Amino acid sequence: MSQELRRQSRPTALLIPTARGGRARRAMYLLLALSTAALYLAGESLTPAARSLVSHFVALQIGVLLKGICYLAEEIFHLQSRHHGSFWRALSACVPLHRHLPSLLVSGSAYVALFDGDRWQLGLHLILASLGHLLTFVLGLNKPSAVEMSEMFEKSKQNVAHGLAWSYYVGYLKIVLPRVKKSMEEFSRANPNVLTCRETWKLHILIPLSCDVYDDLEKVDSNIQYLTDLAETTLSRAGTKKRVYKHSLYAIRDEDNKLWHCAVEYATPLQSLHAMSQDDCAAFSREDRVEQAKLFYRTLEEILRGSRECVGTYRLVAYEGEQAGDGWGPHAPPGLSDLGVR
Repeated sequence: MSQELRRQSRPTALLIPTARGGRARRAMYLLLALSTAALYLAGESLTPAARSLVSHFVALQIGVLLKGICYLAEEIFHLQSRHHGSFWRALSACVPLHRHLPSLLVSGSAYVALFDGDRWQLGLHLILASLGHLLTFVLGLNKPSAVEMSEMFEKSKQNVAHGLAWSYYVGYLKIVLPRVKKSMEEFSRANPNVLTCRETWKLHILIPLSCDVYDDLEKVDSNIQYLTDLAETTLSRAGTKKRVYKHSLYAIRDEDNKLWHCAVEYATPLQSLHAMSQDDCAAFSREDRVEQAKLFYRTLEEILRGSRECVGTYRLVAYEGEQAGDGWGPHAPPGLSDLGVR
């Protein structure tokens, strides 16, 4: 079993991106050190260099303030609905004053102290800096890159995938997974010749990154045959009396023509991602869908890894799928025909 798991973990590691580390910030520190060293080696006079650096820093702070003022012009019309009627909350949301105001005051004071010229030139420099930033905003040159957006969403955990993964866990997996092994034990006692391998006594959750979810696994692959349903779990949930939870047991023939019996099902939230990519109102592209599917897998894996109730009750099977580029088509995903983990 362990060899098979290791064999299948390598493709998954290539499919699912890990969380971003701090390499970008370390690269910034490195470039900062190299720039400082280059300035020193250039033999530039300290005062002009300091004046230019402070001037640029002041211009950046002015740009932040101008951008915040532009956003505030919209937010003042939403004080009640978005900011509980507080102008200060709206201002703080548009301009992070606790970070930028002290920097602006310090750098502005240093700039005035280092400035070598009349006040008119000082004012002219500030006006030109403001114009430069306003042109940048108008032309849309200050928009964050796709990588920056992705990193921000991942760190804030506000992606669609995070919500879907937590909803799937809290509303379904946390309920059914602790009961899976018990259901299989009961089935094994009644059918001693079927579930002979205890390592398969878990729920196998299929996660196609293309989000193509099929209702009938037997039509997906002729090596998969429906066997029966495990014992139902009946609970009252969210106002619904006697809500039924159940899993289907399948007989799966592997590449060596050996039969394995496993409980298999798709991760149903992927249907929502697929539907969003088909609806123009969602403004959700195919690329967005694949990225969110990968993040869904990673988030769900992290959630389940930290859940004591679900230890040893599941197996996540991620694969690319038909539209994600692996040409799977009508055949089973890699690893599905040998879920028995020989």
